[in-house]
Amino acid sequence: DITDPATGKRKQKEIGGFRTREEAEEAAKRIQYELQTGTYIEEKDITFEQFAKEWLEGYKNSGKVKVSTIRLRDFAVKCLTSYFGKMQLKNITRKQYQDMLNDLFRLGRSNETITSYHSVGKMIFRKAIELELIKKDPTEFVELPKRQVTVEELEQNIELPKYLEKEELAIFLETARDHCLDARDYPLFLTMAYTGMRVGEICALKWSDIDFEEQTISIVRTIYNPDSKIRNYKLLPPKTKGSRRVIDVDKLVLRELENYKKYQNEIRMKYRDIYYDQDFIFAEINRKNAGYPMHTRLVRDRMKRLLKIAELNPNLTPHSLRHTHTSLLAEAGVSLEQIMQRLGHTNDLTTKQIYLHVTKPKKKEASEKFAALMKNIK
Repeated sequence: DITDPATGKRKQKEIGGFRTREEAEEAAKRIQYELQTGTYIEEKDITFEQFAKEWLEGYKNSGKVKVSTIRLRDFAVKCLTSYFGKMQLKNITRKQYQDMLNDLFRLGRSNETITSYHSVGKMIFRKAIELELIKKDPTEFVELPKRQVTVEELEQNIELPKYLEKEELAIFLETARDHCLDARDYPLFLTMAYTGMRVGEICALKWSDIDFEEQTISIVRTIYNPDSKIRNYKLLPPKTKGSRRVIDVDKLVLRELENYKKYQNEIRMKYRDIYYDQDFIFAEINRKNAGYPMHTRLVRDRMKRLLKIAELNPNLTPHSLRHTHTSLLAEAGVSLEQIMQRLGHTNDLTTKQIYLHVTKPKKKEASEKFAALMKNIK
């Protein structure tokens, strides 16, 4: 029997699982103290699966998160549910949660994936505490297993992503200029190659983002088509906080964009009564969707066509131009930190791989020059 301080009445509270009478009495005293101090929480009977589903629904309806982020959260919830689905939320222990993280690590999940799933786990259990469904957060004090990547692994043991060499890029851009389907191809791929922009970023690019006097491009948004329909696009913030950036652009690119703008103005006048004028640079030019931003899939398909004509690697993608930009910056002697800033990265493993691969011969050259210098010392 315990006394409710709010009413002064005594009531029964059944708690089992004690080995001795002393343990039971100690638990009763603890509950009585929590009641007196207003910290008592009566944990509810609800499974992880049930609550995670409720949490995800609320998360989706909050209106504060991007559609692409919701998809990632959905993947995480499915993974966590595969471990804890039918278990009572209140019964999940810190050890069980840590074992789950360790198992993901053992299965070869990346550091980024484990961190992402853990973030969702924390949000779910903290919301349960906020709603007074559970007393303790099993995600608290756990340690994220993390594989440390060595420089040797970066340089030798990890397969590099595919990208174009300098001469190959020149051939590709010449092909885009001479064998384009319309006036968009060359300025589109030229801009991607010279800036390292993501395909979603360039499809979302607007004329207002370009400062022709300062010779810069501001990257402030990306595009997302949830159902692959051109008109059902969404403009979202860039991938990460660091992805929002202002980059310097070569005069060659700006000159081509200015030339292309004349062509676009002709399209705008041709369909002036129906043109969807939202300032998009690489917009559709057909009557049905004139003015709507290009779909990222179209960029991919056009690149594949041009690669085939140029007899270059047909497996390259628009993202390969981003890797190409990285390799050429590294070859030109630009620092890794500057490359990261230009690409909108804070810490990207692939960029580091390419950078180390490209600069490795220069490291050897520096060593050889030093040795040659020392030979002259008698």
